[in-house]
Amino acid sequence: MRRRRFLQLAASAAALPAMARIAQAQPYPLRPVHIIVGFPGGSASDTTARLIGQWLSERLGQQFVIENRPGAASNLAAEAAAHAPPDGYTLLLVTSVNAINARLYDNLSFDLIHDIVPVARLVRGPGVMEVNPIFPAKTVPEFIAYAKANPGKINMATAGPGSMLDVYGQLFKMLAGVEMVSVPYRGAPPAITDLLGGRVQVVFDTFAASIEFVRAGKLRALGVTTATRSPALPDVPPLADFLPGYDASTWLGLGAPKDTPPDIVDKLNKEINAALAHPAMAARIANFGYTVFAGSPAEFGTFIAEETKKWGKVIRAANIKPD
Repeated sequence: MRRRRFLQLAASAAALPAMARIAQAQPYPLRPVHIIVGFPGGSASDTTARLIGQWLSERLGQQFVIENRPGAASNLAAEAAAHAPPDGYTLLLVTSVNAINARLYDNLSFDLIHDIVPVARLVRGPGVMEVNPIFPAKTVPEFIAYAKANPGKINMATAGPGSMLDVYGQLFKMLAGVEMVSVPYRGAPPAITDLLGGRVQVVFDTFAASIEFVRAGKLRALGVTTATRSPALPDVPPLADFLPGYDASTWLGLGAPKDTPPDIVDKLNKEINAALAHPAMAARIANFGYTVFAGSPAEFGTFIAEETKKWGKVIRAANIKPD
């Protein structure tokens, strides 16, 4: 009996490595994957995440579920992802807001650079400097001349201190050497409402939120914030044409919790880059004013570090403090 029991245990032990190999060989994903988005449903960020999620669902045979967790300037979503198990079943829609927040907030419970693994870049798009059509300046040089002749008399609407609308405008003020009064709102929509009504004079808005107002002639675009022109508004010059070094963009990508297996990261990166290379996907992305921004995980990691450093300088120079 003892010998028989010994042989049974030995056979079980011998089978363990084979079982482990079988488990390791099972393809990822084996169950639904959650993509945490720090913005409400219906936003350009949310819609882009859903487009990519649908592609991954079809290609990998499991549902990629969008989980909206807005709040705390998208920090709640990033915190949830940073603290999730590193098994590839929780992903984060990483955005330019995360890079700003990394230097704006001193008390975050996570570190964007160290606690989130870059998976893939997705899209990139310009912001737009826009004024009400009744504003006297029709070009960026005219705006700068007016601002210098009327210091402190231009109201710049923002979505609050440290928002993208704010840091875009602060970078403009630094490079142009002008003074404008920052008027904070609870989000971009009320800021745009007051710009349309003429109660503020300028907004540096995200492209996706403003492009229809510009196309309809309700707002006048003076410049785009990227270093090159945007295909969506080809007649609008970059601010860098007048302010060398001005370069700011809205961007989106996917990240995962630290220690997520490299083979999972590589698999996701490959499938996402295939999606971005598809003409139909590129066309859908262009509808939001974005362009495809594919790349490797390493390239995305370098880009995040550069963006965090750049906006950290602006935040310190302008002495921006979160609400």
